[in-house]
Amino acid sequence: MIVLQLILFCALFALMVKLGVGNNALNALYFYPKTVQERVYELGLTDRQTVSKKRKIFMIAFFTVMAAALIAIIAFWNQIREFWQAYLQALLFLEVMNWFDGIVIDKTWVALSPLWIIPGTEDIPFVQTWKQMFKKRIILTGIWVFGAAIIAGIVVLIGKIMM
Repeated sequence: MIVLQLILFCALFALMVKLGVGNNALNALYFYPKTVQERVYELGLTDRQTVSKKRKIFMIAFFTVMAAALIAIIAFWNQIREFWQAYLQALLFLEVMNWFDGIVIDKTWVALSPLWIIPGTEDIPFVQTWKQMFKKRIILTGIWVFGAAIIAGIVVLIGKIMM
C-alpha cells in the first residue's frame, strides 16, 4: 500500500508543478538560475514584481496541498496515531518527494522538455548539474528531518482530536 501512496504523492507533486507552470515557463521563472531571470527581465518578458507574486501564490498553494495530502495519507488513510510511526512515514514520503523532484522533475522533465526553454535564454544553462542536484538534495534531506517532525506532530494532534 505504501508504494501506491508514494506514487500518488509524487504524481500530485508533478501535477502541482504542471499547474504552476501551465504551458509557459515564465510562470515558474522563480525556479530558474539568477542569470536566466536577469536575461528575461532585460528582454522585457516579465518583471520582478510579477515573478515574486507568482512565486508566493505557487509556494503557498504547493506547500498547503502537499502538506495536507501527506497528513491525510498518514492520519486518515494509514490511521497512524503514534508520533514515531507518523514521523518515519512522513520522513519516507518527504525524502522520496525530494529525490523525485531532483531526478524526475529537474533532471528528466525540465532537462528534456521544450516547455522549460524560455525564448531568448537558450544559451544560458538552466538545468542543475548532477553535482548541484545531489548537493541540493542532501541539504533538503537534512531539512526534511525537521519537516517530518512537524507533520508527525500534526498527525498525532489529529489522532487525539478524533479519539
